[in-house]
Amino acid sequence: MGEESVDRSEGFGERLLGLLLDRARLMPPQLIAPLIAEEVARIGGRDVSILLQDYAQEVLVPLAGRKLHVGQPEPMADSPAGRAFLSEDVVEVPQAHGGVRMYLPLLDGSDQVGVMALTLDAVGDDDRCLLRRLAGLVADMVVTKNAYTDQFFLARRREPMSVSAEIQWSLLPPLTMTLPQVAVAGVLEPAYRVAGDSFDYALNGNILHMAVIDAMGHGLDAAVMATVAIGAYRHARRVFVSLAEKYAFMDDAISRQFGPDHFVTAQLMHINIATGELELVNAGHPAPLLIREGRVERQLESATTLPVGFGGELPRIREHLLQPGDRVLCYTDGIIEEHVTGGEPFGEERLIHCVNRLGEEPSQGVRADLRRLSHTLKRERDGHTSDDATLFMIEWHGGATDHLAVLD
Repeated sequence: MGEESVDRSEGFGERLLGLLLDRARLMPPQLIAPLIAEEVARIGGRDVSILLQDYAQEVLVPLAGRKLHVGQPEPMADSPAGRAFLSEDVVEVPQAHGGVRMYLPLLDGSDQVGVMALTLDAVGDDDRCLLRRLAGLVADMVVTKNAYTDQFFLARRREPMSVSAEIQWSLLPPLTMTLPQVAVAGVLEPAYRVAGDSFDYALNGNILHMAVIDAMGHGLDAAVMATVAIGAYRHARRVFVSLAEKYAFMDDAISRQFGPDHFVTAQLMHINIATGELELVNAGHPAPLLIREGRVERQLESATTLPVGFGGELPRIREHLLQPGDRVLCYTDGIIEEHVTGGEPFGEERLIHCVNRLGEEPSQGVRADLRRLSHTLKRERDGHTSDDATLFMIEWHGGATDHLAVLD
């Protein structure tokens, strides 16, 4: 279709987005993809693909559907789709036989859902603006429809998933959040067999609430215990304000439900995103690492606190002050206790060496950097992940500016 025959005016763009929104509201999930392809064709787009990230964060998988172009999965590394996904920016690739292949990140808020790819004969600034808005709307629709269909889950799953992993993935918040003051990202391994590890976070006002947990044991028992721990944490977060109260509430829930022989290690934080003040409770986890200017500066120390479920005393809160640009890396013991060639544990020194080595390369943002670290650690461990292994990274950008003031 030639560019001259296609209406790409601002008024048309608004009508197209409005029409898509109106039609999608009552459509069943399986008809969303054909609807998107149909609407993209109105502006001259063709070969539309919806690519969703797989659970192991290795490839972007094409969603099957009528009117969609379904090709091979695109690797996260070294592919235009992967670059668009990791950079959260549009990537344009001129085609040998004419036209431009566009890869647009699907962002629901700041959470990365996947990538929409399409081909246009020619691309102007108005097209880019319209397609960015369209990609945002598509991301919203995928997230909304995902709540009551298995279609997107099945597309993302690349191998059989255990029951415990199904439970853990259903518990998780979005794997990433990016705001002007702070960014977070998390990784769970092994993606298709994880059982007792989990993390959670929420931003309430200026306080970022964060928890990383590791329930004892393996399989379904660990997943059930993790579910109770996260549920208790969320309930306490929505009722209480202090970290000590959160710890006590989780401790009571685990001990009452599972008895004295079961426990959950936990790391709880409050970070004031306006000031960089950090409060920490560490109940049995390896100490978080403070990364400054790409290198591990030190461990974030905390008072000794019993794991959740042992009926320990209220923990003492340890306070730290972040500097703009600082990163905090939390991890569970599965990262450092995995045995490598020769039978010795991977260890904290190797972890710090990997962090520092990656810090010598240009940053691609928290999500991309944490993914690179996760895959680097996996290679260093010869591909082995016999126990749950979780990474969670927070980057504080600094600044007390109220970025919502422009809305007043």
